[in-house]
Amino acid sequence: MTAKNVPPGWDYNPAAWSQRLPIIILAILGFGIATYLALYQLEIFPTVWEPFFGDGSVTILNSPISHLLPIPDAALGAFGYLLDAVTGAVGGTRRWRSMPWIVIVFGLAVGPLGFVSVLLVVFQPVLFDSWCTLCLASAVISVVMIGPAMDEMLASLQYMKRVKDSDVSTWKAFWGLKSVNEKVK
Repeated sequence: MTAKNVPPGWDYNPAAWSQRLPIIILAILGFGIATYLALYQLEIFPTVWEPFFGDGSVTILNSPISHLLPIPDAALGAFGYLLDAVTGAVGGTRRWRSMPWIVIVFGLAVGPLGFVSVLLVVFQPVLFDSWCTLCLASAVISVVMIGPAMDEMLASLQYMKRVKDSDVSTWKAFWGLKSVNEKVK
């Protein structure tokens, strides 16, 4: 790893594949879980796997909260995980400065999904006195992804601050135009 790939003031590159690949793998796993749960909610699968909590998954997946929107919450989760995987995979190891837009989209996709997952986990015992094993697994995946994604987003936001302070076009820097990136370190 060359020094130009590491953000100023950092001792590692948050956009390195070693940092992003685990997030992408977790997002794909989360996508699989959420898709399975969505297929149950859409009545494509007649039953849902639940090894620990009896009919807890059935209770949670058929709750008013899970059907609050026109599409099941698990389908939204699957979309969110897919967005996480795609935005995590786009770009190279300098994307924190060469593609700030994708890094910020990535951070905004991962962060809220983690928050919603925690909120849904809290609802399980409080509102429904039930637990859903795969819902809990999905929530753990979402929360684990937050830290590394926020690191990379922070590096991009710091870069954008340096751009603003150097009187270079923040709009051009946000979209990663090369002439801007060469002027701002």
